[in-house]
Amino acid sequence: MQFAAPLEKLIERLRKLPGVGQKSAQRLAFYILRGDAEDARALAQAIVEVKEKIRLCSICFNITDTDPCLICADLDRDPSGLCVVEEPHNLVAIEKSGQFRGRYHILHGSIAPLRGIGPDDLKIAPLLERLRDGTVKEVILATNPNVEGEATAVYLSRLLKPIGVRVTRIALGLPVGSELEYADEVTVGKALEGRRDI
Repeated sequence: MQFAAPLEKLIERLRKLPGVGQKSAQRLAFYILRGDAEDARALAQAIVEVKEKIRLCSICFNITDTDPCLICADLDRDPSGLCVVEEPHNLVAIEKSGQFRGRYHILHGSIAPLRGIGPDDLKIAPLLERLRDGTVKEVILATNPNVEGEATAVYLSRLLKPIGVRVTRIALGLPVGSELEYADEVTVGKALEGRRDI
């Protein structure tokens, strides 16, 4: 079915969002259409503001509207611990845990040769620069537990260990509340590798 041109254009734009197919795009478009004009203007303004005001922190490369970002500017954080993540949303997951009070470094990707992404495409050179003054004593590699994340962690480990900083990797394995019988063999294997004394 063909919709009016403005509605068709909105549906097409919404379809470009990740995880939004044709039906979801239509549902969202009709929701926006049924809503009041002020809500639509507020949504449009929020999208424009994100594109105009958000930038990368000059220290950790987190997304921010201030430079340095709030985490880098927080003097209560431990500067001796640095957690390296692939993307800004990974930082959010670690922050939610409440278990890390150090600083971060965002790579903005992972090494993925099949997609043409090498070490030079990531924020690795600024990471090395941050380690130069000796303030950081431990680098925690919190890359994703997939082929690209593992390759990135191994690459960084080999690059960082000669500097003399302690390099650790987040433990991988079974999520809390899960049952062994439902876990795949790779997950169980990683859980066994990451075991610790109790």
